[in-house]
Amino acid sequence: MKDMDGMKMDHDMSNMDMSNDHMMMHGGHMMDMGDLKKKFWISLVLAIPVFILSPFMGLNLPFQVHFPGSDWIVLVLATILFFYGGKPFITGAKGELASKQPAMMTLITMGISVAYIYSLYAFVMNNLVHSPNHIMDFFWELASLIVIMLLGHWIEMKSTMSAGNALQKIATLVPDQVHMVHGNETMDHDISMVKKDDVVEIRAGESVPLDGHIISGNSYVNESLITGESKAIKKDVGSKVVGGSINGEGTIRVKVDKTAHEGYLSQISKLVADAQNNRSKTQKLADKVSSWLFYAALSVGIIAFVYWLIFGDMNTALNRLVAVLVIACPHALGLAIPLVMSRSTSIAATNGLIIRDNQAMENSRKIDYIAMDKTGTLTEGKFTVNGVISLSDLTEDKLLSLVSGLENGSSHPIANSIVKYAQDKKVSATDFEDVQAIKGYGMSGRVAEKTYYLVNLKYLKKENIPVDNKLVKTYLDKGNTISYLVTDKQVLGFVALGDKIKPNTVEFIKELKARNITPIMLTGDNQAAAATMAKQMGIEEFRAELLPEDKNRVIKDLELSGHHVIMVGDGINDAPSLAAATIGVAIGAGTDVAIDSADVILYNSDPSDIIKFLKLSHNTYRKTVENLWWGAGYNIVAIPLAAGILAGVGFVLSPAVGAVVMSLSTVVVAVNALMLKM
Repeated sequence: MKDMDGMKMDHDMSNMDMSNDHMMMHGGHMMDMGDLKKKFWISLVLAIPVFILSPFMGLNLPFQVHFPGSDWIVLVLATILFFYGGKPFITGAKGELASKQPAMMTLITMGISVAYIYSLYAFVMNNLVHSPNHIMDFFWELASLIVIMLLGHWIEMKSTMSAGNALQKIATLVPDQVHMVHGNETMDHDISMVKKDDVVEIRAGESVPLDGHIISGNSYVNESLITGESKAIKKDVGSKVVGGSINGEGTIRVKVDKTAHEGYLSQISKLVADAQNNRSKTQKLADKVSSWLFYAALSVGIIAFVYWLIFGDMNTALNRLVAVLVIACPHALGLAIPLVMSRSTSIAATNGLIIRDNQAMENSRKIDYIAMDKTGTLTEGKFTVNGVISLSDLTEDKLLSLVSGLENGSSHPIANSIVKYAQDKKVSATDFEDVQAIKGYGMSGRVAEKTYYLVNLKYLKKENIPVDNKLVKTYLDKGNTISYLVTDKQVLGFVALGDKIKPNTVEFIKELKARNITPIMLTGDNQAAAATMAKQMGIEEFRAELLPEDKNRVIKDLELSGHHVIMVGDGINDAPSLAAATIGVAIGAGTDVAIDSADVILYNSDPSDIIKFLKLSHNTYRKTVENLWWGAGYNIVAIPLAAGILAGVGFVLSPAVGAVVMSLSTVVVAVNALMLKM
């Protein structure tokens, strides 16, 4: 995996290892995809003569032959096979034992070592000592076990690579060169040279190289590999575009917001690369099961060995021991959860979801409340000034001048709307001194030795400042947000602003209720305005006139009462609440602070994508449980059979058949994980 955290990201993104494509760690041993493939084919070539020249479980099969010296050929080939083909497992076992965590590689190594050492003993006794009683060897089983195990690991690595295929497709779309704009001319540069705020030109049919926003031109952009939306989306000046999407027929110029190592693709590739290392509870459970399986297999194997040694013979005892150790190999179990999580992360990424913590997917099953900030989350966050009302001798223009002056330095959506409204009205903003934010209430500033306050209703109540509610109520009933201009404990007037509910919000609320999840709207708006907006959205529970710390308290109170809560927000004020919730969900267009505090990020800034997250989480959990059963559940039946519990009725499970069953389980687990869908 190339380093995405440095200041430079290689322009050849198509060669990025999006999901540990060529390497896999087993017991501290890094296994190379190409080397494993080579080992498999060479081992298979070595194994074929062993299959032909040595007996299977002491029986000569129809295709098998024997001639003077054939036993020596088998010995040489089996020895090469053990040390060459078995090397990855032996090295992996050393790593597991060094870390005092014996598991899959240790079990495989035990199985092939027991088979090889005993077969070596049988060869010496049969060919050098010339024992009167022929001792059965396990060269046939050794060869089949090594070949099948190598094949299983090769399948595992190929399957893991497939889990990241969607993201690899995105990466291949990013061009090596970009058309950088210099004045009125464009010049081609390597993508790694592009910095934030540089301007690049994207022509018809070309890929968008980096995240940014359009400053010139318009076009239809296909973001299907990133958002899951197959329909091309119209993009105008100001619209956001993301690296990896495909430009339509128009030519656009884009101001770069994020360099290659900061953009959406970089975030996703890191997530996919880390997917298998993100230790969730189910993964830890799988680790425990592997450990239990090791000790269970060892115990049952020893008991079976002793039993058959007493009531049978050495060959039978060793046969049962090897069978138990082979069938118990947790190869499929080691693949079961990482592959599901890797596949799930890929699906999430191509549907506009960035899941920063896999634990969130497991916790989603418990959620019974979802708390959402109103402005920018449930609503567009684009305010329209619906009224500038004077309650004093000030003219409306003078009132607007004072209000826009106080809001001039703020980046809040309400402030931006007021300032723009004043500019459109050609009203100059008053030049204030000592402008300060009043946390949770509004702004203050001085002009002509007088201090003015632009505040919410909560501030008026706190300071016992009277206001004519009849006139205000007219605007509140329509869901407007009200900002009051105050000086000397007197309300001079107010500005009424309306926000627009996002198109999918109402349907989203209905779907939440259908899932028995109670939505709660959190807002700093006054009670009346909040009630109107909540009713329009179909939300029964809401909390109004909240300060930032009040939102955090709402979340904590819900969790202390035994509930599990998703918090959705987009601002700095929401960061503590996002961190405190069972699952924190940040709107992608929100602040970096909010995003850093969240477990899940909605790239498209659409809260209805939470439904996608819940569906994916449900399906991921189901596949995880299925894979755990496939990966370990078969041992409940297979280990006793391998120990010979049904030998009395003529049914035994040989080491070779045990290897086939184990590898079949691995294939089933891989295919099952790749069938995961939204």
